[in-house]
Amino acid sequence: MTRRILRQLRCMGLLTLILLGCLSSVHASDSDPILTEFESLLVSSSAQDRAKAITLLADSMHPETLSLLAELLDGNLFTFRGDSHLYFVPRHEEGRIAERLLDDEKITIERVRDFRRVAVNNAQRTQIRRVMALTGLNAESSATRLQAVRQLMRDVDDSTITLIEDAYPRETHEKVRELMSVVLAINTLASSDNEALKRDAIDTLAASLEPRARNSLVQFANVTENVALQELSQLALTKIDQKVKFYKGLETLYFGLSLGSVLVLAAIGLAITFGVMGVINMAHGELIMIGAYTTFVIQQMMPNHIGMSLFVAIPAAFIVSGLVGIAIERGVIRFLYGRPLETLLATFGISLVLQQAVRSIFSPLNRTVETPSWMSGMLEFNPVFAITLNRLYIIFFCFIVFFALLLILKRTALGLQVRAVSQNRAMARAMGVRSERVDMLTFGLGSGVAGIAGVALSQITNVGPNLGQAYIIDSFMVVVFGGVGNIWGTLVAGMTLGVATKLVEPWAGAVLAKILVLVFIIFFIQKKPRGLFPQRGRAAED
Repeated sequence: MTRRILRQLRCMGLLTLILLGCLSSVHASDSDPILTEFESLLVSSSAQDRAKAITLLADSMHPETLSLLAELLDGNLFTFRGDSHLYFVPRHEEGRIAERLLDDEKITIERVRDFRRVAVNNAQRTQIRRVMALTGLNAESSATRLQAVRQLMRDVDDSTITLIEDAYPRETHEKVRELMSVVLAINTLASSDNEALKRDAIDTLAASLEPRARNSLVQFANVTENVALQELSQLALTKIDQKVKFYKGLETLYFGLSLGSVLVLAAIGLAITFGVMGVINMAHGELIMIGAYTTFVIQQMMPNHIGMSLFVAIPAAFIVSGLVGIAIERGVIRFLYGRPLETLLATFGISLVLQQAVRSIFSPLNRTVETPSWMSGMLEFNPVFAITLNRLYIIFFCFIVFFALLLILKRTALGLQVRAVSQNRAMARAMGVRSERVDMLTFGLGSGVAGIAGVALSQITNVGPNLGQAYIIDSFMVVVFGGVGNIWGTLVAGMTLGVATKLVEPWAGAVLAKILVLVFIIFFIQKKPRGLFPQRGRAAED
């Protein structure tokens, strides 16, 4: 009986091995032969085999040529110890997923040293870039074709010119045609002896903002002996420089508005508490820091939903920072009303306590909050002017927060009470307004808005215990310059100081620019002590 069972088990094991062998052979036969050969050459330790793999993929016109070469160039292809397969590893860290190239089988990285990156030398990198460019010229996407022409522009030779001349007549996209004409004009200026063709080439390059177009004109103007063409080149360079100067001005304005939006977000909560309660809250920066750390915690809880975690972090940061602000007001500040110096010292001590608490919980090291994919990258208008998407979203976010807060103050019962208390506290109390409750909710509202500012700041800088200290002084400058308690003044002041700082920075430097802005505010307050938009009401007049 026992022998019969053993025989049955042996037969079942043999059948299992046969089935597994059949399945593996079927899988091998279904594999793409081009990718199979590419994999076998690339895992080789020979540099010649890796070069053959690149050539094989280029000659095959395989649909995955561009993506595979891009991953190879970015260093995302690995080999596994004791394995002859290629793995796609976007993040070479323990616990991350490695995906096999041919069959999409996924394994977890238990030890980093088990995976070795497929190395490519400089010659192979040049080969890859060239192959990607040549393949991209025939792509359906205009963006891919544009990138391919840019790639070919880096190394212009006779074969490059031939390829572009062949592709130019059938190209339909305007930007791609313009860039192709620039490449052809650069070649004409360098190799042609026909003066008329060179004039046309100079006119073409004069309309382009590509750095290589300008470099070509500079080089031609320095070596040509034709005075007329030299003068024409100089005029073209002047025209290009004027355009570049204009777009650099737009870039400075954009960075100024970006900085201004950050200052507004950081200061608008302080403007509310300072204007209504007259409290100099030195812990306001730490409330911003708490909002940033809330964003970090939410993202750690939702690692596979980075974009969604940001939307969850906004109300979470508002609630957490708002509750901390209410605790500060109920626990300390309400006992110190009418004593501004003691309030300043008390809130400064609270800021130190909050900083140390964060260091104890999260460590003193900075934490990085990952930016969602839809906030990453740049919006490029031309080769000399591009804006970063994360700062553009922060500018929009600043205005959304501003108008939401304005709506609360203008259209809600709390907003009416806040305005009444800020204008005349005694009269508001006589009319039945519970000023203590208004103070608590106002401080919580201002603290919550500071937490929202921390969410925005986490997308442009590292999150650390000293995050708030970098913005507390700037926040007070914005509030005083715009007018205490006036949120429209905060908006105008923040944007003005942001643009002014970025305008001064190119010739004064970042540190001196801040000093000059501070000196300007000091002189301005001497002339207008109540700021740009002074608060109205009997309390303000007193």
